[in-house]
Amino acid sequence: MQLIDGKATAARIKEEIAQEVEQIVEAGGKRPHLAAVLVGHDGGSETYVKNKVLACEACGFTSSLIRYEDNVTEEELLACVDRLNRDADVDGFIVQLPLPKHIDEQKIIEAIDYHKDVDGFHPVNVGRMAIGLPCFISATPLGIMTLLRRYGIETSGKKCVVLGRSNIVGKPMAQLMMQKEYGDATVTVCHSRSKNLKEECREADIIIAAIGRPDFVTADMVKEGAVIVDVGTTRVPDASRKSGYRLNGDVKFDEVAPHCSFITPVPGGVGPMTICSLMKNTLAAGKKEYYK
Repeated sequence: MQLIDGKATAARIKEEIAQEVEQIVEAGGKRPHLAAVLVGHDGGSETYVKNKVLACEACGFTSSLIRYEDNVTEEELLACVDRLNRDADVDGFIVQLPLPKHIDEQKIIEAIDYHKDVDGFHPVNVGRMAIGLPCFISATPLGIMTLLRRYGIETSGKKCVVLGRSNIVGKPMAQLMMQKEYGDATVTVCHSRSKNLKEECREADIIIAAIGRPDFVTADMVKEGAVIVDVGTTRVPDASRKSGYRLNGDVKFDEVAPHCSFITPVPGGVGPMTICSLMKNTLAAGKKEYYK
């Protein structure tokens, strides 16, 4: 069993990005600029945005953080999105999700200029990804594909089971694993209503678990030598930790790991690659790689 170290891989990629940024700046080009909009004080969102700001520093990007209290109106937030769309200095920006219940998330996502949608959530980017056109790919699926490639894991012709069908991970992950240019695999998507779920998993060469249920994948669901990618990050109570909780994946790691050829840990697996992929998208936005 080999551990897939997302933290170390992300650090290497950020170094590569930083070197490219310095070359761009030395040649008279513009330093990429990522802006983040944060609404309220959700603990998880605060942590994610803080890590994104730190990643921008590591990559040599300019970063901006725009904060609103959770009583911000939808109109105010849409006006902020419009300003960022029109700001020529901002190459890409994100509106951190989730948003308060009184705000229509989809309306906010669709208001973002897809040329600056480095989260890859805009329907134009989702559609372009689905048919294999250049676009900004959702950061978590892009991070997973990058890990599989960097570790030399063969995906072409393999049977891949994606657990979960969310718009952010499950659906785009299945699309990427299916496409010839990326995974080139045979893909099955399983979810809470799937029958014979254990049997599907037992036949899989690669399992990507993004179902949001701690310890869902157990040893009896995994065939010998399978590759396991754990996307789950659920906070579970842990009195032994200073924070009072620990991050738990969708995979029962200690039980499953002995049966795998490769496995991602939680934390330190997919998580760091998600932020790293956002940096890759921001660099592409700064270089106007996808949309001239």
